[in-house]
Amino acid sequence: MTRFSRNIIPDSISSESKQLFHTSGLLFKTLFLIFSVMLLTVFSCSISSSEKGVITVKGKNISVEIAYTDKDRAKGLMNREKLDPESGMLFIFPYDRHLSFWMKNTSIPLSIAYISSDYVIKEIRNMKPFSTAPVNSKNSVRFALEVNQGYFEKSGIEEGDSLLFSDIILQAQEKAED
Repeated sequence: MTRFSRNIIPDSISSESKQLFHTSGLLFKTLFLIFSVMLLTVFSCSISSSEKGVITVKGKNISVEIAYTDKDRAKGLMNREKLDPESGMLFIFPYDRHLSFWMKNTSIPLSIAYISSDYVIKEIRNMKPFSTAPVNSKNSVRFALEVNQGYFEKSGIEEGDSLLFSDIILQAQEKAED
């Protein structure tokens, strides 16, 4: 019966060389494992769009979660219990179009601003919790901003106001357009 050996080092090599070979192999495996973990970490961070940015309008800062992937835009603020004051979610789309949102699985009363590609609020609408009725934009727009219902009115923010986006939002906009 023939025996197969897993040892790929020839017997003619000295024991010191064999030890070095085994140590090098272990080092290679360890480095490969570390590199793989680092690569997975970087990759998972790069595909995650749970980034946050700031929108400034009329001197007020709104902290926003950025949704620029199909997955994050589809999930939106569903299944959340609350939304912090002066915060919201900014939906970024790759090109201007008429948008439609609903409130399925969303218990928080929200207001939505439809925003043009030149960062101007074109429309503000209120949305009813859990409603599956579409809330359509009348204009072709690039962005939608959801905040707690009444925030825009309380803050004096209205249609026609211009917004200033933080750099991270502008970077996410570039990713959405790719």
